[in-house]
Amino acid sequence: MCVSAESVGQTGLAPQLANKLQQAPAGLSPLLPRLCAACIRAHMEFLASDALRGRGSATADELVAATYVASQLRAYGISPAGDDGGYLQRATLLQAKFTAPPQLTFAKSDASGEKTTWTCGQEFAALSLAQTRFSGPLRVIKVDEDDPQTAGAVVLVLGNDRRQQRAKAFSLAAKGAVATIIADTAERAARFQRTAQLPTLPVKLEGPDASGLENDFNVLEASPEATAALEALPENTALTFDGPSTAETKYTWNAVGILRGRDPRLQATAVLLSAHLDHLGIGQAVNGDDIYNGADDDASGTTTVLELARVLGSGRKPMRTVIFAMFGSEETGGQGSTFFRQHPPVPLKQIAVNLEFEMLGRADPAVKSDTVWLTGWERSNLGPTLAARGAKLVGDPHPKQNFFARSDNYVLAEKGVVAQTVSSYGLHSDYHQPSDDVAHIDFRHMDAAIGSLLGPVQWLVNSSFTPQWNEGGMP
Repeated sequence: MCVSAESVGQTGLAPQLANKLQQAPAGLSPLLPRLCAACIRAHMEFLASDALRGRGSATADELVAATYVASQLRAYGISPAGDDGGYLQRATLLQAKFTAPPQLTFAKSDASGEKTTWTCGQEFAALSLAQTRFSGPLRVIKVDEDDPQTAGAVVLVLGNDRRQQRAKAFSLAAKGAVATIIADTAERAARFQRTAQLPTLPVKLEGPDASGLENDFNVLEASPEATAALEALPENTALTFDGPSTAETKYTWNAVGILRGRDPRLQATAVLLSAHLDHLGIGQAVNGDDIYNGADDDASGTTTVLELARVLGSGRKPMRTVIFAMFGSEETGGQGSTFFRQHPPVPLKQIAVNLEFEMLGRADPAVKSDTVWLTGWERSNLGPTLAARGAKLVGDPHPKQNFFARSDNYVLAEKGVVAQTVSSYGLHSDYHQPSDDVAHIDFRHMDAAIGSLLGPVQWLVNSSFTPQWNEGGMP
């Protein structure tokens, strides 16, 4: 769809620019540089190669990826906006690690006053942990019960459907339960008893305002025998979880560049184009492959931002300031984007809109093959406005997955920035698997998806359009 001079004029652009943004006549070069399909493939083949070992969050491989992105921004004429005059931002992360299996203790149900002690990996395992130590009174509920008042309690969730149990457990944890426990089958208990791994604790960003993408909850799973023993305990029996631990310091890296706008009247309405550059690194081998390459997730998003940087940096400077940010450690809870939120290259209130790009390497069967979708479509006027300017963009067809709150855009949205994610993730089975590699990327779709966004993004960075949250849309 071409943009009429009248509609562009309403957003503050001169009619001459509106005419330039329309498609050029046949035989003439268009204003926008052509899509560089070779550049897209080259970025993907490097970022998702085995050489980068899956770009694990807060690893040296993530640093290599961030350094590569920085070099490309330099080549495209994008100025550095990181630490000490460079492109990279380094954030300090802290992670507690258990040095021995944690234990769960409680008083026996008789009058002896003696304690029962269970060991992680034997009677129970940890699905999710926020702390090395917690305690609270025991409550027992069934999965189909209405949520009782369980704030401050350790809640045992009983039921036959594990999916429902998990949903209930995490829901109660989000509502203030100190911890929740899922009743396991004998088969699952045998599995965690066989592996007996130390549970993993969350990575935390050093300093204040360190909340990231995901809330960390204490959720355990218990063997059938342990579940029966908990059921037999008097209500409000005190349970205590504890284990010896040590602290480890890590670092994560963002790559950040800036293209200063030429119109001082639009100084306070910067556009942020972003993606995350990390993935899962080296993990458990599947069919002999232990490198989780992360081609779709999210080398494809990083590549999209790089291609937009190439296009926007190659001609006359846009009217608005454009920030290009590739975040580290999204996979461990958004620590990179949270650090960026704390240290933006312009005041946060001057960022009018954030478009995050994630998982654009394959078509989503739920929409047309040449179409991408926007998370939180109904939350703001951003998606409909870009679609009206020619973007092949529709609403997220998977609302139950809550993708709006599962990408780095959410960290900015929490602070008021209209921030949403562009994607075409179709819930494919290669998600978070070693098989998410370049061989599974649909480059025809990816080229078309990125190409469909060039004109609308060019319009966005040359307009005074400032997106607004719809009523009740801001998180």
